[in-house]
Amino acid sequence: MNAIQLSKKIGGKIEVKSKKKLTKENLAVLYTPGVADVSRAIAKNKKLSFEYTIRKNMVAVVSDGSAVLGLGNIGPEGALPVMEGKALLFKELAGIDAFPIVLDTQDTDKIVRLVKNIAPTFGGINLEDISAPRCFEIEERLKKELDIPVFHDDQHGTAIVVLAGLINACQVVKKDIKKVEVVISGAGAAGMAIAKLLLKYGIKNIKLVDSRGIIYVGRKEGMNWIKDEMAKLTNLEKRKGGLVDALKSADVFIGVSAPGILKAKDIAVMNNNAIVFAMSNPLPEIMPEEAKEGGAKIVATGRSDYPNQINNVLVFPGIFKGALTKRVKNITDNHKIKVAKAIANMIKNPTAKKIIPSALNKQVIKKIVEVF
Repeated sequence: MNAIQLSKKIGGKIEVKSKKKLTKENLAVLYTPGVADVSRAIAKNKKLSFEYTIRKNMVAVVSDGSAVLGLGNIGPEGALPVMEGKALLFKELAGIDAFPIVLDTQDTDKIVRLVKNIAPTFGGINLEDISAPRCFEIEERLKKELDIPVFHDDQHGTAIVVLAGLINACQVVKKDIKKVEVVISGAGAAGMAIAKLLLKYGIKNIKLVDSRGIIYVGRKEGMNWIKDEMAKLTNLEKRKGGLVDALKSADVFIGVSAPGILKAKDIAVMNNNAIVFAMSNPLPEIMPEEAKEGGAKIVATGRSDYPNQINNVLVFPGIFKGALTKRVKNITDNHKIKVAKAIANMIKNPTAKKIIPSALNKQVIKKIVEVF
């Protein structure tokens, strides 16, 4: 049975279920008149909503469908199955109730307003598949204006798992992670967040590359405010050119861009013992076999059919489990780095074929929760 057939048969991936079986005896407690006592208590002290209602363990998975992985701007209806899948992962992996909410607008102000208005129902907001650069502003505004954690998984989940994998990859090839030269292909949500987190970790030599080439201070073509901001922090030598120009003398390639953009000969211009994280899905920037032909020592992808799957499913369930359990209002860079280290430390003796735990390893969630 394929995905279309299954979806038609079951009508979505999640459902809402009662925690208590409704009986004539408990109706007065679960609903009227007993519910009035709970409502009055919360009205007097709103914080009790995190104890007395679904809010204590409920996350909104919010998208406008403008940047769905591998599919692009397909709108809210098209994005809904993906958000359902995300809600399923929350429940199955971390026991968190999550509900998909797709918005029929791509206006930044309207999205911020809508999310703020529904926030009293939820303990956290997971933003998903919102295009750059709007996603950066939406997240930052919501983080400032809400008292619950807001986490754009495309950005930070991806960045955390990349850092975790890179910590172990550098250990395998015996390179100082803070001295490696990194090239990131893709200057959208994931690419920018990866660059920011690696910089925060202490990696100084980073180049961002988009479809127009290397980003540098003073470039005019294809720039926006976030690219201008990141140009000041990366590519300090102001190198110009395309992706292959950026790869010359690089130790690490991180791809969050487009399939099939590199060949073995392109990897060959990198330094010895090169690390290649080709994470475009479903087809990577370069297939692992070809990357190794070009001299890559370690190759990771976003796929489950190759070793070293770099997938943010490792991160977001545990991040929200920790934040909800400890009532953390803001997921900081410090949290993200600690989570990356915790994930990396789960692999006691990393090898070229094992730098990261399995995407479905439930022990990862426990380790992440301990960080909070």
